[in-house]
Amino acid sequence: MGRIFVVELEGRSYRCKFCRTHLALADDLISRAFHCRRGNAYLFSKAVNTTTGTPVERMMLSGLHTVTDIFCCCCGQIVGWKYESAHEKSQKYKEGKFVLERGRIVDDVDSSTEFYIDSHVSMSDGEDA
Repeated sequence: MGRIFVVELEGRSYRCKFCRTHLALADDLISRAFHCRRGNAYLFSKAVNTTTGTPVERMMLSGLHTVTDIFCCCCGQIVGWKYESAHEKSQKYKEGKFVLERGRIVDDVDSSTEFYIDSHVSMSDGEDA
């Protein structure tokens, strides 16, 4: 197995929920109106730091598509799927696009609300040393 080179994205991004690896930029977000078995999903024009599975024919709500599951390259968790081809003319715009499942990604804005408590003892400015 080779070495994994992770792409660090500049700007607001979406990351893997499990290992925080960058997956897509907010600027590449096309639609938030996608759904999957596990809930909501987002359509992106590009995604990075992913590996793809075997192409399969899958019946989706919008018709028959050839898709590949996509996995985080660092932790191996499935994060969504990629549209390889669409069988209906009206769905051709999805070809080559990536869908990331909302429950498997975090937004930089979501993760900025996390905080950490400093556990070591310190003095305030008003205390004498």
